Amino acid sequence: MSGIGPVEPDGDTRPLDPPPLTPRLRSGPAIRLPGRHRRTTAAAFLAVAVLAAGTLLYLTRPRPAPPPEPRFPSQTTSFRYLYMQVRDANATLPEFEFAIQALTESGAPVTVLSISQPYAGLSLTSGPATPLRVKGGGSRKIVVTVRVTECGKVPRNAGLPFLDVTLRNTRAKEAHSYILGARYARDLSTALEVACGNEFR
Repeated sequence: MSGIGPVEPDGDTRPLDPPPLTPRLRSGPAIRLPGRHRRTTAAAFLAVAVLAAGTLLYLTRPRPAPPPEPRFPSQTTSFRYLYMQVRDANATLPEFEFAIQALTESGAPVTVLSISQPYAGLSLTSGPATPLRVKGGGSRKIVVTVRVTECGKVPRNAGLPFLDVTLRNTRAKEAHSYILGARYARDLSTALEVACGNEFR
């Protein structure tokens, strides 16, 4: 048989499949991942920086000065002598009343806890009785009754007599001595002369 004809496939020979295409990596995600990570890190650092700055501003903020501490009661309280009167000069134990005025500056009230005097031959009571309260920025009249108990233990000349007063306010409890002035000294000396005149001669 002669002639040229189409070549018949030999057996089960068939055309080869085309080689598989190598998958191409997408460049988009691979490039975006590092950038996203950097942005997340930068945002975290920024948040920490803002928090730190806010904390620093809070800690260093100007604060109002605390209110001044109250003064000691003796610094805000004074006593003024008013007058004397004799209750019974002929009594076995004569009594004399000395009116004084307690004054306080504005601010916290002051409590007068006790009033006493330094002479052993005299006893002392007050009306109203202690403890008594004097309001801040106010005054209160106090009548101090002095009784002569033993003439041998009272001074012939009172000189500059004083009262020992114990005070208390919101700051402290404090004992203080108050000199009431020359007029009080003169009246007290007169009272003692009336009570103990014979013994003073």
